[in-house]
Amino acid sequence: MFLNYFKDFSTKKIVNKSLSNVKLVASTSTIKTVGIILDESYFYEREALVNELIQNGIAEADISILVYRDKIKKNEVFDYPVFCHNDLSWNATFEKHEVISFVKEPFDLLLNYYDVEKVSLVLVSHLSKASFKVGFSSVDKRLNHFMITTAAENYKVFIDELFKYLKILNKI
Repeated sequence: MFLNYFKDFSTKKIVNKSLSNVKLVASTSTIKTVGIILDESYFYEREALVNELIQNGIAEADISILVYRDKIKKNEVFDYPVFCHNDLSWNATFEKHEVISFVKEPFDLLLNYYDVEKVSLVLVSHLSKASFKVGFSSVDKRLNHFMITTAAENYKVFIDELFKYLKILNKI
């Protein structure tokens, strides 16, 4: 527990230093592929969130999801990629193949679907090669291109607002 505090502290320091040098580039491409980083510690409606995206015109094959959990039991098996705090190394990198492949994928839209800042989630969001990042306004402002003010439990409101503004920005 005490070592996790130091791991978090060092990772936050690395991420903050890296975020201070970020220059947001405007993306003019339309949205075809969507990546979702989801914190399943607080929000359990993963399927409902994906169904809302499908109902708004995103193909199910074009949606990739990466789920964060606070703890993963040894014998737990998932049908979707999952990572936890233990997958984070001391030098702010991930060893897990699912996380590395998700980060390298050049998504047109990345949904940072978490409203509580956790070091692992922020790092994955920051490292992502997505061209347009959307998240909650309660998270670090330097991380996302577009922020929506609502609670994570209100996924329908979040998706409605997202697609309203994506239409205004000519992204869909």
